[in-house]
Amino acid sequence: MTTRHLSWTALIGLVCALCWSAAQATQVQVAVAANFSAPMRQIAEAFEKDTGHKPVLAFGATGAFHAQIRNGAPFDVFLAADATTPGKVEADGLGVKGSRFVYATGRLVLWSAQPGLVDAQGAVLKGPAIAKLAIADPKLAPYGLAAEQALARLGLLETLRPRFVLGTNIAQAHQFVASGNATAGFVALSQVYANGALTGGSGWVVPRQLHEPIQQEAQLLARGADNAAAKALLSYLRGDIARHIMRASGYEF
Repeated sequence: MTTRHLSWTALIGLVCALCWSAAQATQVQVAVAANFSAPMRQIAEAFEKDTGHKPVLAFGATGAFHAQIRNGAPFDVFLAADATTPGKVEADGLGVKGSRFVYATGRLVLWSAQPGLVDAQGAVLKGPAIAKLAIADPKLAPYGLAAEQALARLGLLETLRPRFVLGTNIAQAHQFVASGNATAGFVALSQVYANGALTGGSGWVVPRQLHEPIQQEAQLLARGADNAAAKALLSYLRGDIARHIMRASGYEF
């Protein structure tokens, strides 16, 4: 066998190997609860670098994603902001049984872009300083529901309801506060927290006992049942790299 023949054989083998590798590296369409936007972007970048699989991310309200999935939205993985909606998706026959798990527990924070406005006990809620209070729609967003539960347990829900500015999801609620269209708002801690401290403004981390735990479940959807990238992503979420990113963003486990 000639050297030339060997080189062509090696080249053909290399091309075949590259084609096989490309075939194994697939896309995964991911529906991501809005509160998890920032850490998920970091996780997706690390995941693609480590595995070659490419996550395509969509962000929104958990309840809205449920409706979209029921209407045929082409998602492979669902990262919800609660532990209830994935159960409904599974009951609809649209989630793979046994695939659900809690990937993180979120924290709720009363936050204002104004330094010094929100005190360490949340007593500002009892006075007139907050003219407009942003929350995510509790019918669609688990963080909005947690905000209502906290206000109810504080005996302030009906007093403050006329001041509500409702966002369709937690990202919009945060935007209302960040832009000054709301004086303060209940947002996800991950939206205003990094490396152990608030990134700006002032805030009060709502005590856990004031609302139901915000346990966030991940789920493999029926559409992604045979998608290697979808399964790999769910496994990656349980790993050290993803958990380090989540912990730095204020999530618990």
